[in-house]
Amino acid sequence: MFSRHLYALFIACLLHPLSSHAGDTQHSLLGNSALRSGQVKSVLEREPVREAACKHIPTGPIETTQCDYETIESVTDELYNELHSLVETPFFKYFRADLYRDCPYWQENGLCMNRECGITTVDESEIPERWRAAELSKVEMPGGDHKTELPGCYYRDSDYCFLDDMTEGEYIDLTLNPERFTGYTGPSAHRVWKAIYEENCFGMSEWDVIPSGSPNHGLNKLPDSMKDALSEGELEDPKECLERKVYYKIVSGLHASISTHICHDTINQTTGEWGPDLKCFISRVAAYPERLQYIYFDAVLLLRAVARLGPYLTAYDYCASGTHEDDAHTLARLTRVVDVATAVGRFDETALFRGANAAVLREEFKEHFRNVTRIMDCVGCDKCRLWGKVQTTGVATALKVLFELDEKALDPKANTNLLQRSEVVALINTLHRLVESLHMVQDFRRMWAESGAEDEARLVAESAAAAAAAAKPRHSPGAASPEGPRRLLAGVLGWVRACGDETLGCLRGLVAGALDALRALFALSGKDQGPAAGRSEL
Repeated sequence: MFSRHLYALFIACLLHPLSSHAGDTQHSLLGNSALRSGQVKSVLEREPVREAACKHIPTGPIETTQCDYETIESVTDELYNELHSLVETPFFKYFRADLYRDCPYWQENGLCMNRECGITTVDESEIPERWRAAELSKVEMPGGDHKTELPGCYYRDSDYCFLDDMTEGEYIDLTLNPERFTGYTGPSAHRVWKAIYEENCFGMSEWDVIPSGSPNHGLNKLPDSMKDALSEGELEDPKECLERKVYYKIVSGLHASISTHICHDTINQTTGEWGPDLKCFISRVAAYPERLQYIYFDAVLLLRAVARLGPYLTAYDYCASGTHEDDAHTLARLTRVVDVATAVGRFDETALFRGANAAVLREEFKEHFRNVTRIMDCVGCDKCRLWGKVQTTGVATALKVLFELDEKALDPKANTNLLQRSEVVALINTLHRLVESLHMVQDFRRMWAESGAEDEARLVAESAAAAAAAAKPRHSPGAASPEGPRRLLAGVLGWVRACGDETLGCLRGLVAGALDALRALFALSGKDQGPAAGRSEL
């Protein structure tokens, strides 16, 4: 008789699609191909290194950078400890955002009724006066940067994101609203990710940017370095453009990081306790090593931005009271983060946006990422929308620092108001999210190491089954189905609980939730739901 481990591998082989990269087939992190046990082990059984070994010629899987991922692993614990303390300081924990601006792309009624989707806000009286909107709006921003205004938001020529204006929004303590599982999934969440990947990513897919060392054979590969990429004649083909592949990896790294946080802080439906879910991590990340590599890539990108911004960040005023005594701790922590970033943030931004079409390509890149930040207004979960805004703004700030600002612009003496406070807060919190994801991987590796052979086989088999189920189309219940009334009742009860908790958006939930429930009740089919959401949670 086969052992459970072999049986699980046999099932996984049966589920594996025997196909190569088809010309018109698009694959992204939205979907899951069958789980591969060998790749699960390559992620979960790896021992992290403790000594940096950065080389001039990149040899590791963080492709298109100048440092291997062992180097990042060697400083992950130190970075995590410093950043974790830093984002709990007053300056970095308060973020102001408009979470109730209408979706500009479609009518969004997919409001999350789960109480975990709600957020806890902070009254303006608790915010130091110098950080309030009224004071920040008086700050003179650098001249020569044209400002385009839209209802509730704006962007400058150098911005890679839409920024909320100073007239709308709530103050939020990020430490009281952790990024975790909220239950927001299904057609609404999938529609957001589908728009990000398919409408804003140059027609790229995960298969187009698969790393050269990946066991996923038969796929296009990224070059091992930026210099190699620039010497390749294939770059004449727009779909093979390095910048567009880098763009896709940035978005995919955010998606993989969000998935890691969801899997690490999810609720056990049996015990009601919060904690890491190894099966979730296997099905969403560990079975696809390239997804983990995207997180490393984003971490290097943001570390490089922090390193370039080092003099500006260390000269920034983080004081809340005006005495400069309360910001000593903040500055000390930040200085250590900048030191690490300077040592390991090896990303050569000068290798991108070169050639005759550089300016056009940069504007296209910038416009697409701006669209991604606006799509965050289409997220139907308040907490997911919050963290989506924080992290897309953080990445957009890093891109601006790397590709728009020269050394003169970064001089803190000549340009004291280079960045808005929200950009600085978002940049550091996003770096923390990415580094925390890598730190969480160690927890999953320990859980895997403590599992026996039978548990490992069961986890792989269950994750494979979950991935296969997610790939099947889902249909809304018809009016005659008893599921329809149950869903309607659940929606109403969810709204009542939300109002009882004083969750923002209570009144909006009454209208939007009722419309969503009625649509589900009377829908005749699932044709309007889009593809199945294998990894659509935010």
